[in-house]
Amino acid sequence: MSRKDIAWFEECRKDDTPLVGGKCASLGELLAAEIRVPPGFAVTTEAYYHFLTRAGIKEPICKVLRRIRDGVPVHEVGEETRRMVLEAPIPAEVEAGIRASYRALCDRCGVEDLPVAVRSSATLEDMADASFAGQQDTYLWVRGEDEVVDKVKRCWASLFSDRVIAYREEKGFTHENVRISVGVQKMVRARTSGVLFTLNPVNGDRSKVAINAAWGFGEGVVSGDITPDDFLVDKVTFDILRRTVVPKPEAYLLDPAAGRVCRMGVPEADRAKPSLSDDEIQELTRLARRIEKHYGRPMDVEWAVDADLPFPESIVTLQARPETVWSQKPARTVAKEKPKSALDAIVGKLLAGVPVQNKAQTVGGV
Repeated sequence: MSRKDIAWFEECRKDDTPLVGGKCASLGELLAAEIRVPPGFAVTTEAYYHFLTRAGIKEPICKVLRRIRDGVPVHEVGEETRRMVLEAPIPAEVEAGIRASYRALCDRCGVEDLPVAVRSSATLEDMADASFAGQQDTYLWVRGEDEVVDKVKRCWASLFSDRVIAYREEKGFTHENVRISVGVQKMVRARTSGVLFTLNPVNGDRSKVAINAAWGFGEGVVSGDITPDDFLVDKVTFDILRRTVVPKPEAYLLDPAAGRVCRMGVPEADRAKPSLSDDEIQELTRLARRIEKHYGRPMDVEWAVDADLPFPESIVTLQARPETVWSQKPARTVAKEKPKSALDAIVGKLLAGVPVQNKAQTVGGV
């Protein structure tokens, strides 16, 4: 069978994790469900494996990793394995494929040197019982073929960051079996970004949607570096039940002079404003319901509001992964309890995504 180095997101589905990693498989699955996702492609795990074998570093890396069991500190093992990856040449045919695909993405978007996000997508990422989310590297606002190729290799090297090695050790995963893909995706010019849960992460209530939002790019919200606005929405009635708007003096924004995303000051007039309108909050709730229904389980979703697009096309999904805390516990929803009234029965069906044959069918709007 011939090796597949590149897979466009449209070609990917959730079962393709062994080829394109959890993140890229999820992006393809979302596109197939007609959920808005910025375009892009994956440099596959087969390309990564070919890189390791052609460079002759596969076995040497495994040998270094096994030294952890002899008591060698993780940081020493991590430093040596990352150096081996970064110093090895990328096979010419793999590099040519990355360059050609980036040019095709530029043509597709009608922008020369299109700014892209280069995102790690490991095969152990976004599992139901373990989350490597955010542990491998992501690079924002990358422009030009040379920079894209360089950042792909750096993402490969991040499979051996100290914290990722330590987490695999803690969870009992075998280092030798882990592979990594890299997503190259059109960069969204984010006015606001954040994460949402299709349940209340405080108590596991599956009838709510919890939204965290902040100005600019979402890196600060995902990492916990920026304190976001917080909204709690009823998943059925779309009522905004809690609205906590905090001062946001800083945000991750594009620095035009530097050509990269930096933590910068927010204009004084915007700091105390809510980062989302009520219409945007309710559209995000519709998005949450669609994604949860498609996957059939509670989800953790990264999203952004694109400053270049009109509402509601402006709201795009950047990632969706299984929620890993409350999903491990028995579900407690209205749908699984004996209904006490006709309204309870209708609400239970709406939460479960089951159509109902009466006027309450319009309540959810999804």
